[in-house]
Amino acid sequence: MPAVATRARLEAVALSSDEYQAIVRALGREPNELELGMFGALWSEHCSYKTSKALLRQLPTEGPHVLQGPGENAGAIDIGDGLAVVFKIESHNHPSAIEPYQGAATGVGGILRDVFAMGARPIAILDALRFGPLEEGRNRHLFQGVVAGIGGYGNCFGCPTVGGEVYFDSGYADNPIVNAMCVGIVAHHRLRRARADRSGDLVLLVGADTGRDGIHGATFASVEMDERSTSRRPAVQVGNPFLEKLLCEACLRLNELDGVTAIQDLGAAGLTSAAAELAHRGRRGIDLDIAQVSRREHGMTGYDVMLSESQERMLVVVRPEAETAAREVFNHFELHADRVGSVTSNGRIRVRDGRSVEADIPLKALVDGVPSRSPAAEVPDKQPSLRMPAIEEPEAILLDLMARPNLRSRRPIYRTYDHQVQDNTVWGPGYDAALLRVPGTNKGLALTTDGNPWYVALDPYEGTKAAVAEAARNIACTGARPLAVTNCLNFGNPERAFVFGQLQESVRGLADACRGFELPVVSGNVSLYNETSERNIPPSPVIGMVGLLDDLSARCPAGFQADGDLVFLLGDTQEELAGSEYWRMIGARLEGRPPIVSLEMERRLQAALLDSIGRGVLRCAHDVSDGGLLVALAESALFSGRGLRCPGITSPVSREAFYFGESQGRVIVSVAPRRVPELQKLMAKHHVPLHAIGVVGGEDFQVGSDIRIPLESLRQAWETPF
Repeated sequence: MPAVATRARLEAVALSSDEYQAIVRALGREPNELELGMFGALWSEHCSYKTSKALLRQLPTEGPHVLQGPGENAGAIDIGDGLAVVFKIESHNHPSAIEPYQGAATGVGGILRDVFAMGARPIAILDALRFGPLEEGRNRHLFQGVVAGIGGYGNCFGCPTVGGEVYFDSGYADNPIVNAMCVGIVAHHRLRRARADRSGDLVLLVGADTGRDGIHGATFASVEMDERSTSRRPAVQVGNPFLEKLLCEACLRLNELDGVTAIQDLGAAGLTSAAAELAHRGRRGIDLDIAQVSRREHGMTGYDVMLSESQERMLVVVRPEAETAAREVFNHFELHADRVGSVTSNGRIRVRDGRSVEADIPLKALVDGVPSRSPAAEVPDKQPSLRMPAIEEPEAILLDLMARPNLRSRRPIYRTYDHQVQDNTVWGPGYDAALLRVPGTNKGLALTTDGNPWYVALDPYEGTKAAVAEAARNIACTGARPLAVTNCLNFGNPERAFVFGQLQESVRGLADACRGFELPVVSGNVSLYNETSERNIPPSPVIGMVGLLDDLSARCPAGFQADGDLVFLLGDTQEELAGSEYWRMIGARLEGRPPIVSLEMERRLQAALLDSIGRGVLRCAHDVSDGGLLVALAESALFSGRGLRCPGITSPVSREAFYFGESQGRVIVSVAPRRVPELQKLMAKHHVPLHAIGVVGGEDFQVGSDIRIPLESLRQAWETPF
């Protein structure tokens, strides 16, 4: 007769009855309470990817410069000179919906630990945020708390927040999206993998004492939120960025010791996940004695200790002869360390409390044994493109667009972030991509996060392709060559067929776009069950991308640089308005076909940009994306405080599509008049369409007889406060 667990017992750890039976088969007996909690944490959607793992196998993960792909704390790419860039993006959506400041702050803390656990020094933080309309008090509370949490943690830790993106939509009301990306630098020979592969090595728990905060955090992030969610506030961890800074410096110092074999941060599922992953990656076992774990609170059980998600903690694996040297490092940084176990050869995780064995589980079952899920998928039908009525007042429309929350200046947000700390930031937030100096070299790293949820809602495949294409364009506009991708897939409840269909098509689009651009996906995260009261968020894949600029002096800015320069549009405009900000502003329904990406055209455009920037032909380059052509032109004018004069522009598409459509594969550039012939030759060489737009200069933004706006009026609209 099958073993039976009560419904309440399974709900507490978010496991199904079928999964419980699988656990019983793996153990050959029924699990005790601690063992069930450990399985619940590691078999949660958040930790196991049981719904998305099969889909993610489509993604390209290898390439000539890949030093570490998915499966470690973060990905790593060779950037020459014996250096690697290490990066990853992760979500902290559910905790931020409950306690926005701490949810966002600890999201930043977790991604920082992922990077310095690899031996890399964090040099940049980026974010991707989504909120409901700020007119509603609850949404404003979430927005203000999240922004403060990101800034508070990053600023105190001493890592610059250099870029990101923010969108507002009613679909994110009560369920914000909070994604944080971290980028670090490490020498090749210092790149550290988190795998315990030597039996007899000692396991040290370093950093903060263990408390009850965050228990069941992984399972909480694997279920939809409902009216009971606010009662789960204890599941949100509390961060200490000053302690994390000490922990980072200690780990980087430890990385120089020969006897340190592995470092792993304690994130989701706490000690259970960190210990199991370390040992399983190294094809070993691990023996833990939780009696040795320093605790913040009296009366904590073994269950509490193993599943606590208290922040600022690391597991460090050392050879016995290196323990003294490791402790000297901890003492130097005034960090407490407990010897909590050792690496074994039996392939099991055994948890003791002194002499009493509290749990004994085969690691293969715990880490890899979760039954995969294959929900029914409902793939949305492709929709036809739609036409809109002709616009009558383009000047008023442009001013209204520039003031909309999704297009206005993000300065009120990023001014709360320290984006100059460490003194490597060349361009911070507000441009196509952030640009950072690689310490000790003349190279630069271009960094961006991108993802338009409305394109994905209309067509998950094309919308995700567009996110990858826009990220690559943003990188190329700086003069940098796109290197690799990290991604965060934020979706609703996959048990609903249409949501799983969105996820399935989105991953397919991500895979095709990355293959088309020859970009490996080296890290990432999947966040599902972003749902409140049976209302799912808009499908929200976020693309993080890193590019390399070999010579920082060859960088290309986004703003117009000199009066008299000529402005051109690279790429063609299609009759595409569905999903655009203009479309939403006039109250049109979210329907129709989103902008379609031609991967071949995008490749040619990026090659043309890199060629022309490398030859010094372009004075500026700026991606045309949200808001369309006129918004992009206005931004380039505002970036530099220089006006623009455009004669009457003719186009084969409608005026509204040309002005405000968001067709992909387009960039505006400016050049000195004497270099126009070179630009024409280069665009012909790469088969990229070239269209004359206007001339830089004056104090107005003028487009034919349709629009004449003083630059100051444009700025006032753009700088509308949140």
